[in-house]
Formats: sequence, structure tokens, C-alpha cells
Amino acid sequence: MRATAVRRTALAASAAALALLATACGGSSDADAKDGKDEKGAANGSSSAPKTPAKALTAAELETAALAQGDVKGTKITKTGPADEVPADGVKVDKEACLPVAHAMYGVAQKGALATTKRRVIDEPKTDSKKSLEDVAKGEGADAFKDAFNLTSTFVALHSYEGTAGPDAFTALKKAAVDCAGGFTATVAGTPTKVVSMAEEKITGGDEAVAWTVTSESDGATAPVKLVALRKGGSVATFFAFNLAAAGGDVTFELPTAVVAAQDKKLA
Repeated sequence: MRATAVRRTALAASAAALALLATACGGSSDADAKDGKDEKGAANGSSSAPKTPAKALTAAELETAALAQGDVKGTKITKTGPADEVPADGVKVDKEACLPVAHAMYGVAQKGALATTKRRVIDEPKTDSKKSLEDVAKGEGADAFKDAFNLTSTFVALHSYEGTAGPDAFTALKKAAVDCAGGFTATVAGTPTKVVSMAEEKITGGDEAVAWTVTSESDGATAPVKLVALRKGGSVATFFAFNLAAAGGDVTFELPTAVVAAQDKKLA
């Protein structure tokens, strides 16, 4: 594919996904299988929720459990700021059943949350990235574009819930992902994002974990993003990841498994 075509396709396809990251469906998990849950049970929103309420982490404990620089090799980890905050009532969807998914994308906590902390995890550029960016600017090839923008940015929201609110929120997200697998539209700050599909991915961790490839569409071009949810006791972490180069179709975009594993370890 010509470099100009790659850039045009990628930038158009990623517009909606970038909007999600700037302001800030379904399946079973391997953890469910270990607990004797089958795929049908997961699709119906079942959860391996504990019979007794889990102890909620305090704001200080949650902050300690959040990712910090050095926890994920080859990445830069920073705290998010006010510009990344989206209020729950600021997220609108055309299908009410899809609201838990939209909330997870924007890192919005569900009812019963006691504390929240958020991080942004971005891959460190390759040593030759500066040269690649210059090559892209000169239009010197699709490979230069791919190398320069093959970086994954992951928005991590970590919530501590009271009582059974954590497992309940996790279950609601799984059910919403099933109900909204065929797509929906989410609007934040007047900017709509059209999700055309949600496809299950495999992920493990915590007491239970689920993941999806979420495909968005803008101007007729599509772009994939990754959405992961991990529950450990009364804490729920969501991971929303995007890779610009993947929008061009020439890069295989994987789940942010290293980020998920690092967060799981700190919650253990």
C-alpha cells in the first residue's frame, strides 16, 4: 500500500478511537472456566463473585496498587489529569444496555465505587523513531509510518467497590458486551463514536477477566481498539488500548497483556 494511502486510511479510521483516548461486545474468561462456568453462563452475565463481600481498598491502598513507572518494561506510565476525567452523566449512548461498555471505555466508575485512580501507559518509541517520523513527513514509505506509530497507548482505570458492587459491576459489563456485540454509538462532549462490533478475546488474571476487540468506524474506515476488564476481590480495573499503526491494517494489534499482568500482580 502506498504511504499516502496508509496515512489517509489510518488517520481517518482512528479518529473515533483517538477521541476516546483524548478525553480520557461479549464472552467468557478463562477464570470463568476454572470456576465451572461455561460460555453460555458468561454470555448471560454470570460471575465468579464471592459469596461474602470483598474488603474494599481505601483511596490510599488503591493508589499503592495502581501502576507506577517501572512496573511495565518498555513503557512510560503517568497519572492522568483533569482533562482525562469524564463524568458518568457525560457519557450518552443510543442503546441504554450498552452504557456499561461506554463507561468502561472512558474509565467511568459504576455505582458503589469508593475510590478511583487512573494511569496512562504508553509504549516507549523505538530508538530510530525520530528518523521514521521524518521519513513519514517526507512520504517515504508505508514502513516508516508503521514503525513510527506502532506504539500502544493504554488508559487504565482502577476502581475500589464496596460490598458486592465490584462483582456486580463486572457482571453488568459482561452482559452489556454481549447485548452490544453488534454495535452502538457513544457520545461524549458532543463527539459521537460509532462502535460497529465487539469480538471476544482471551485473557486471564485476577478472580475473573474478560477482553474484547472493539471496532470503531469513522468516514467509512474502521479501527480496532482493545478493552479489558479485570476483577480482584472488590477492585475492578479496566484497560482501553489503542495503536495508531493498527488502523492502517499492516500491524497486528494485540491485547495489552503485559499491562494487565502488571496490574494483576499489584492487586494480588
